[in-house]
Amino acid sequence: MILTRDIILKEISAGNIEMTPFDQSLLGADSYDLALGNTIRVFTAQGKPYHVSDDADFADITRLVEIKEDGYIMKPGEVILGVTKEKIKLSSHIAGWLEGRSRFARVGLMVHISSPFMQPGIDSHQVLEIANLGPTPLVIFAGTKICQFIFEYCEGEAAYKGKFAGQTTP
Repeated sequence: MILTRDIILKEISAGNIEMTPFDQSLLGADSYDLALGNTIRVFTAQGKPYHVSDDADFADITRLVEIKEDGYIMKPGEVILGVTKEKIKLSSHIAGWLEGRSRFARVGLMVHISSPFMQPGIDSHQVLEIANLGPTPLVIFAGTKICQFIFEYCEGEAAYKGKFAGQTTP
């Protein structure tokens, strides 16, 4: 069940949803807009195939870059990893979904390629798999409200304890 604005505010008041920083003006009818943080991971040129296996580590083929004031230019076809400015903490009965915003999809920017589900019990900044699928270079800026978080109730309780728990950088 997707949570609406009033229920999200109720869950925030109860301490079941925490967002830092939180700005109530970014809360819509049933989602919260999240901003792009100031660091990204850029893929480095590889001269040989990269083995995708259970022990693969994206850090092996990326480098950390700070987004400057004049932005970062994403080339057509480029994929980067970003991170939300906001840290989100969910109780064990609330999960959520990260989704792009239509205004950016319309220019070819995909904000979350393949792992939009955020598990109950998370307590971290959210990493964004950002791709420029359009034919035009796009300039992205830190602080842009680049995606939205949709909250939902879980039937039962659970808590994420995976590899990326507590993540703060892309």
